[in-house]
Amino acid sequence: MKAIVISDSHLKSPEKLTWLARKHTDASMIIHAGDYTDSSVLTFLQSQQAFWGVWGNVDSDRIKSTLPEKRVFPLASYQVGLYHGHGTGGTTADRAFRAFANENVDIIIFGHSHQPCIFTRNKIIMLNPGSITAKRKERWFSYIVLDLEPTGVSARLVFLNDC
Repeated sequence: MKAIVISDSHLKSPEKLTWLARKHTDASMIIHAGDYTDSSVLTFLQSQQAFWGVWGNVDSDRIKSTLPEKRVFPLASYQVGLYHGHGTGGTTADRAFRAFANENVDIIIFGHSHQPCIFTRNKIIMLNPGSITAKRKERWFSYIVLDLEPTGVSARLVFLNDC
């Protein structure tokens, strides 16, 4: 199973994301870790294919009433924790890890920092796709292609000059 993982799109309309859906027609799912900004972006993503998402700290009340702040869901044979990563205390990765301290997850996907990374912590795969449209201090726009097979997980960061 292949999933496209994005976060922090910060868009007022979904046009800048249409190329992503066209490029990854082999992906069966889109996962968004929050900060859509406008509800039209959420509506667009939900219309493309299977979708999992959570709200982020800059999302509208409409988005917050539609999506949870955090969630755990099955993906292939893995349990995935999804949380934006906002809050206080520690790093964004620390907050995401703590959000699932009492959950049995294999993978944690988070955003908020706009800093892409892939690493493990206490045997849990930690994924932050960065931002596909708002790189802030990063050099590149980025997202993750996640392949889940019974034999293992492959997570690949994709870096872009422009989107």
